[in-house]
Amino acid sequence: MKNKAVILLSGGLDSTTVLYYALSRKYECHCLIFDYGQKHKKEIKTAMKIAKMLKLNYSVIKISMPWCKSSLVDESLEIPNHKTIKKGYVPTTYVPGRNTIFLSYAISYAETIKANALFLGVNAVDFSSYPDCTPKYLQAMRNVLKALENNIEIFAPIEKMSKTQIIKLGLKLKVPYQYTWTCYNGTKRPCGTCDSCKLRAKGFKEVGIDDPAIKKSSGK
Repeated sequence: MKNKAVILLSGGLDSTTVLYYALSRKYECHCLIFDYGQKHKKEIKTAMKIAKMLKLNYSVIKISMPWCKSSLVDESLEIPNHKTIKKGYVPTTYVPGRNTIFLSYAISYAETIKANALFLGVNAVDFSSYPDCTPKYLQAMRNVLKALENNIEIFAPIEKMSKTQIIKLGLKLKVPYQYTWTCYNGTKRPCGTCDSCKLRAKGFKEVGIDDPAIKKSSGK
């Protein structure tokens, strides 16, 4: 019997790479896509497009967090543009409890379809101060699964990789980066100035190739 996996798919570079990684490991992949009021709703359509291209099962889960003051969801707050992010500083783009909420849905879904794996695109290198992207957090969630005695494992294959290493892995896996969406702003084209855009640009520059998503959005 083929192993089943639930993939938390945002449509971004990281989660799409992880999806292709799980597919390369011969998992039958089922994607969960979350609409939590994020400004960059384009990532939802992007995730759906990628799942459809691969002919995978997917569900879009709508969540309301009206109390949240993250700049990703609060229209009164601007997306920050940091020159550097100091270790220990949590950017306003952090959404409190987001990954815990996502994982709760993923665990429920995995138990229902009898999946034995959850794949996450979390990364502790780029945003090491996000408290729900750390090795400590992931281990705590693995302990939750042990307590549930459901034999589901959490995999975070790019957890300790740099953006450059992630892109190199994705290129080997033939990830269609031209269709991924990384920008935190809800603009038609990537803004190029938010933290996420700059980290992505740095990664492609270090790999030595142009970002195919930028070329696509500019019509080149």
